[in-house]
Amino acid sequence: MAAFFIANVTVKDPEKFQAYAAKAGETMKKYHGEVALRGKFEQGLKGDADHHAVAVVRFPSHDDLRSWYFSEAYQAVIPLRDEAAEMSITTYVEP
Repeated sequence: MAAFFIANVTVKDPEKFQAYAAKAGETMKKYHGEVALRGKFEQGLKGDADHHAVAVVRFPSHDDLRSWYFSEAYQAVIPLRDEAAEMSITTYVEP
């Protein structure tokens, strides 16, 4: 079953965020992660929505997603991520 990494993002430093996105993207390849959606927040229809953007990354399985997230390569990028943006990160699997 496919798994999805979903990050609701509030960018603090646009230049650092672009650098983070490029580096994070490179780390996903080994785990077959593909960006399914990258978009700018437009409108909240119900509930709180205090972020600037969203990124959705599709992986073949939740095991692949977790292997990527906890990989040495991605863990090395996390300090840049945290300097660049505030994120709420969740995962979902297809039923």
